[in-house]
Amino acid sequence: MTQHQPPFFQLGPDCILNAVESAGLRPDGRLLALNSYENRVYQIGIDDAAPVVVKFYRPHRWSDAQILEEHAFVRELADAEIPVVAPLEINGRTLLHYRHEDSDFRFAVFPRQGGRTPELDHAGNLEWLGRFIGRIHAIGALKTFDLRPSLDIESFGLEPLDYLLTHDFIPQELREVYAGVAAQALEGVSRCYGRAGRVAIIRLHGDCHMGNVLWTDDGPHFVDFDDSRNGPAIQDIWMLFSGERNEMARQLDDFLAGYEDFKAFDAHELYLVEALRTLRLIHYAAWLARRWDDPAFPAAFPWFNTQRYWQDRILELREQIALMDEPPLGAGNGNF
Repeated sequence: MTQHQPPFFQLGPDCILNAVESAGLRPDGRLLALNSYENRVYQIGIDDAAPVVVKFYRPHRWSDAQILEEHAFVRELADAEIPVVAPLEINGRTLLHYRHEDSDFRFAVFPRQGGRTPELDHAGNLEWLGRFIGRIHAIGALKTFDLRPSLDIESFGLEPLDYLLTHDFIPQELREVYAGVAAQALEGVSRCYGRAGRVAIIRLHGDCHMGNVLWTDDGPHFVDFDDSRNGPAIQDIWMLFSGERNEMARQLDDFLAGYEDFKAFDAHELYLVEALRTLRLIHYAAWLARRWDDPAFPAAFPWFNTQRYWQDRILELREQIALMDEPPLGAGNGNF
């Protein structure tokens, strides 16, 4: 692959099916692209067997060893009968390689697991979800990742901000304003971490939003551990709540009723909720910027890199600065 070609330039339908066939599977020609931007993910029909889901990893994002560390964590969870979708082991391996022309594609094969978006307006469903995330965290707390990174202010705030300010994505007339507001926001993040004190760092799902939780009649199951990393437990929790503050406080109570059956929850981590939201906003903007040479991104995010986009991000960060100085979610509800 030349330096100027986008990362998945040579990953056409024939290449995809040939890669699956190289793993010893017999694709029947059915190929459905699934919603994914970081990697490329497809549902593939298999002769005389159930369809599978195949994930082609974005080049240069993770090393082979980092991917295998994620796979080992998910297998550890599956072995504990936690409903996660783990990669299939094929010829003793979960990470497979396929060479096509001058590209070396890395991929993994997963069983297809359907499901629907969770309905978390029901207290019982939140408690159910809390029990499984509590179990994930109980195992995640047994050790930390050796090779995968940690979610911290440096990696999710300072470094992404530096990238944005040293590349030509922010309009010149807004660059200084964004830089100042982002710096002020990161000061607020630091204060939140100071209030939280020393919190436990464990292995996480890392990106536990509603799109990565699928629900069936048997309850929730968890997919896509691609962002798995070390961090505070609250990172896998805060994105599950929505609505007004009193609604989120109720959702938190329902969730913890299940979570604490398996894992004690440190209420001091609630000081990090708005801090982590702030870090996610900065990190997300830099993520889009770093991926802009991938044709899928300008097509899917045409509003990025416009003046309106950066004006909205400035407003968003200003709102976060105020929110980070408010009492944490759950204050006054018996959590402190």
